[in-house]
Amino acid sequence: MRIGHGYDVHRLVSGRELILGGVQVPFDKGLLGHSDADVLTHAVMDALLGASALGDIGLHFPDTDEQFRGISSLKLLERVCVLLKEKGFRIENIDCTILAQAPKLRPFIPEMQKNLAESCRIPCSILNIKATTEEGLGFTGSGEGIAAHAVCLLELI
Repeated sequence: MRIGHGYDVHRLVSGRELILGGVQVPFDKGLLGHSDADVLTHAVMDALLGASALGDIGLHFPDTDEQFRGISSLKLLERVCVLLKEKGFRIENIDCTILAQAPKLRPFIPEMQKNLAESCRIPCSILNIKATTEEGLGFTGSGEGIAAHAVCLLELI
């Protein structure tokens, strides 16, 4: 069994869509980044790559590569999962936490879960997503950005 942890953060800015777990969340700001800046999906990818000792998303999908500009992070997650399969890994579970003061994310979590599970080709029952505020503290609490953590368990088969 292999354990991985992923973390990502992006700044909230005007003029961008807010994409989390492949879901467009209605909000007056979005996340700044080279791709769609989906912090949740990025954290999941880094957890999976870490558990498999295959580096991180910056190694596989550098922000200096124009082919990744504006790309859906779910497409990148699919590529990561193909790589895992090629290396003989099976996902046992994924657990995620989104840190955002606003917007409220509870209504969107089932669709995020479905999107991530489909991209990983795993059942929704082994992928969990939670969202929390930071009670007004730090950059997420002040509304400057959104962060996400993910942990996963892989089995080498």
